[in-house]
Amino acid sequence: MAEGGAEKSKRVVVVGGGIGGGFIAKILQSSQNEVTLIDPKEYLEIPWAQLRSMVEPSFAERTLIKHSEYLTGVTIVSSHATNVTNHEVQTADGRTFPYDYLVVATGHPGSNKVNRKDRLSHFQQDYEKIKSSNSILIIGGGPTGVELAGEIAVDFPEKKVTLVHKGSRLMEFIGPKASRKTFNWLVKKKVEVILGQTVDLESLSESGVYVTSGGEKISADCHFVCVGKPVASSWLHDSILKQSLDNKGQLMVDANLRVKGRDNIFAVGDITDVPEIKQGFLAEGHASVAAKNLQLLIKGAPEKKLATYKASPPIALVSLGRKEGVAQFPFATLSGCLPGKIKSKDLFVGKTRKALGLKSA
Repeated sequence: MAEGGAEKSKRVVVVGGGIGGGFIAKILQSSQNEVTLIDPKEYLEIPWAQLRSMVEPSFAERTLIKHSEYLTGVTIVSSHATNVTNHEVQTADGRTFPYDYLVVATGHPGSNKVNRKDRLSHFQQDYEKIKSSNSILIIGGGPTGVELAGEIAVDFPEKKVTLVHKGSRLMEFIGPKASRKTFNWLVKKKVEVILGQTVDLESLSESGVYVTSGGEKISADCHFVCVGKPVASSWLHDSILKQSLDNKGQLMVDANLRVKGRDNIFAVGDITDVPEIKQGFLAEGHASVAAKNLQLLIKGAPEKKLATYKASPPIALVSLGRKEGVAQFPFATLSGCLPGKIKSKDLFVGKTRKALGLKSA
């Protein structure tokens, strides 16, 4: 179609209702195009707020947003996508959805609770588990394990918290300085940090004793597993996109966030091979660029007008409880109340809700 010609309605299918998929559907819904969101869950979950919801379940009321709340002009399909052909997406309930343009945004596997009500109950159960335990074991010292340890240490300072991490330092995805500041903060809060070891959950005795790979015994009333999960791309292994997956299961994309070799298929968020720290807020940036490019292509704009996405420098913001945090910027690494003010109080929940067109409170 020539640029400036009459626009013809196109079918855009978005697979995955996390931050990336949700934002793309939100941006595109105001157009005359037919937009479909396929997601097994009825809600979008703000992922970086999960750990606060485990110590304060009422916090989740603002972080679990039904797709129908912010997507008014989108067809919402509550099912798993199971396959992609050149022309359609197939779902677990046997339906097919034809597309002119496709966006893959399945990221990492999230909660298996498909209903918002069940997810809220799950946070309540986690809270009760923490509250009723005197000692808690956290397995994994990436951002999830560290932030959970921080939330518990601040809200329940009387609990004995032990964190076991297989790496030689916490959060290897950030620099050594930020890792060291985080380690020192946790130790100061009386969290026992054991590095270079793993925990065999099969070794758990009836009396609540866990054994590490180094032979250490840890007594704990409960545990939380906070290790990284592979990206949710297994459903693509037998699809037309199987050759587009790298050895980590990520979709290889070009500078315009199109899947390499595909003119009409985009990928955003954690499922892409964009060389940057995988963090939820970056998926918003992906969504913005991909949505702009979809709108341009639908209008018939030439390729040279497409927007490009530049990988983010290694910026990381890790909250440590409600008031403090660790921030790694390209120019400095900070810890304490200043990074805490940036993220820890509200965890960007109000800002994210506002961006989705909802009230921040």
